[in-house]
Amino acid sequence: MFKSTCVFSGNANVPLAEAIVRYLEMPLGRAKIARFSDGEVFAEIKENVRGVDVYVIQPTCNPVNDHLMELLVMTDALKRASAGSITAVVPYYGYARQDRKSAPRTPITAKLVADLMSASGIDRVVAMDLHAGQIQGFFNVPFDHLFAMPVFLEHLKPRFRGSELAPVFVSPDAGGVERTRAYAKRVGAELAIIDKRRPKANVSEIMHIIGDVQDRDCVLLDDIIDTAGTITNAARALKEHGAKRIFAAATHAVLSGRALDNLRTVSAMPDG
Repeated sequence: MFKSTCVFSGNANVPLAEAIVRYLEMPLGRAKIARFSDGEVFAEIKENVRGVDVYVIQPTCNPVNDHLMELLVMTDALKRASAGSITAVVPYYGYARQDRKSAPRTPITAKLVADLMSASGIDRVVAMDLHAGQIQGFFNVPFDHLFAMPVFLEHLKPRFRGSELAPVFVSPDAGGVERTRAYAKRVGAELAIIDKRRPKANVSEIMHIIGDVQDRDCVLLDDIIDTAGTITNAARALKEHGAKRIFAAATHAVLSGRALDNLRTVSAMPDG
């Protein structure tokens, strides 16, 4: 049967792909993703995609390298099967935090991954809440940058009804100020910023808070929670400065290492 569109999935998030095709009322494309005994990725497309607009659902979540390689190999298989176009739907773009040279002789891996994806034959990329918006400029193909804001605001707004004081939306670092300001503007909230120093990767130290959080409901906003060091240190600082209630919202729950233990510990802290 002739078809104009088809959706495939790698192994990164099959439930997400299944939810998407249910919403679209179409079947998930048939593909085989396997490993050779030495760990090499093998992909075989099990249906005709000649001239078809293909979407590959494959966030580069843990293990990042395996899922990235699956995406590249699937794309090559689709390209050699004469797909009309290939759109990579990558809600979580791995390596996004390596978007600049933060020290001498370090890579810009976000650009390297963009080059790999373009070289594999991807015609368009869709991602959500990039760590840095300028990553879109690393690609030589069209890039659609989506935002989780509408979903988060729908969830958060009812929690502040009846509060005497407007909530405060808090950016856990300087890099997230633009995102946090956009949220605050849409709900008539105030803005606060946490000045953070990071002595090394995955380790953050809170310095001080810019803004008034005393007796206020606070919402910490971030794009990624990895080890949860930033978000938990920020929550502690807010409690020390008299925040009433603290909520946290993040698009990408990487939750590596001791992240869950860190979150449970800070959640158990007494108010005040």
